[in-house]
Parts: sequence; C-alpha cells; structure tokens
Amino acid sequence: MSDLVIARGAHDHTETLSRAVTAIEARGFAIVQRIDHAAAAATAGQELPPSTVLVFGNPKAGTQLMLLAPSLALDLPLRLVVWKAGEIVQVAYRRPASMVATHGLAEHAIVTKMTDALAAIASDATR
Repeated sequence: MSDLVIARGAHDHTETLSRAVTAIEARGFAIVQRIDHAAAAATAGQELPPSTVLVFGNPKAGTQLMLLAPSLALDLPLRLVVWKAGEIVQVAYRRPASMVATHGLAEHAIVTKMTDALAAIASDATR
C-alpha cells in the first residue's frame, strides 16, 4: 500500500483548492500556511502548473502525538496538496498511519481521527 492517498478532482485547481480550504476549516483545523509552488517557480523564471500545499492542523491533537514521538514535528501539521497535471486536478495526502509509523509510534486514536478527517477533506475537495 502506498504512503500517499491520491484522489482525482472534479473541478479546476482554484475550485478544488477552495473546496479543500472550506472542508479543512469546517472540521476545526487551522490553516497554518499555503504554499504556492507555481508562484515560487515563476520567481525563478520557470513555469509549473498550479500546485498548492495546504499546511493545517489542530495543536491539541498534534501536541499529544508529538509528546509520544517528538520527531513527528517533521511531519506535523498535516499537509494536503492540490495540483494540476495536464487537464487533471488531483489532491493527495500522506496516510497518517504511515507517517506515525515512520516515527516509531503505533496506531493511536488520534491517528484514526486524522485518517477519517483527511479522507473526508479530500472527498469534499474532489467531488
């Protein structure tokens, strides 16, 4: 099984990104950062199709996990990417169970909640 979950969007990049933001905020997560890779590429004189990473989280949940595995700070807050490849827009995120296993943490109730939330966010963004 891949560490990544990838879903094909039904809308353009802008609409899919907007739907992702709405879904993230509706679930009580705070968006910490928005990284526009296409804009960054343009500053280097290069072209990149739309590609945006949303960094978001819930400090209450993330802190509990980082207390158990401090190296999780490398992977938290959560991230979701929306990008365009040709005419296709896709959304992807890393499976929380794979992420925490990398840091030596066994399955945890918070990880199950993260998994469910990410699946719902991706579903809302892509339909």
